[in-house]
Amino acid sequence: MKHPIPELEPDAGRNTRLAAYRDLLLRWNATINLVSAKTADDIDRRHIADSLQIVPLLPPDGAIADLGSGGGLPGIVIAAALPEREVHLVESDRRKAAFLIEVAGTLKLSHVKIHAQRIEQATLPPIAALTARALAPVDVLLGFSARFLAQDGVAVLPKGRTAEQELTSASTRWHFTAERFESRTDPEATILRLSEIRRASDA
Repeated sequence: MKHPIPELEPDAGRNTRLAAYRDLLLRWNATINLVSAKTADDIDRRHIADSLQIVPLLPPDGAIADLGSGGGLPGIVIAAALPEREVHLVESDRRKAAFLIEVAGTLKLSHVKIHAQRIEQATLPPIAALTARALAPVDVLLGFSARFLAQDGVAVLPKGRTAEQELTSASTRWHFTAERFESRTDPEATILRLSEIRRASDA
């Protein structure tokens, strides 16, 4: 069963930061492929609102990591909504990492840390919440989660129509508790919140 996502409280500062991010994303997208041209015209719904709905599903404190952050979706959106939280963005593409550095500086997101390296090479502190958008199947993401998450950490993963297939496949190698939330931006999408993650061989 899918649950509804809690609403965020109105926040003028958040809206200002997100508007500035949107402008930077569109400007850089003219020279670096941060989002597809097909979805750029609907950037507010397809990318920013889609990423923002992750925020109410995050734990109330602790560091957050966005793997394969690309153009900062959802990592920068999360950081703009939670400017006091420590957010780690891992992105191996140097041009995209440069964009993330530019955005963090412009939006004065001093708690954002950019790791311009492959995920396999990254060293992060214990993470309370890990997310990744359009990066890899759940099975692969659980491997990263097991490496980076703190003991009570959660993985919050936006997924499309293959969500249930990916969970079934992952369950052959992993034990976890899965919660499902209805996406507000795509009727075929689901946001998964996975906790108590451990390898099946460790059970």
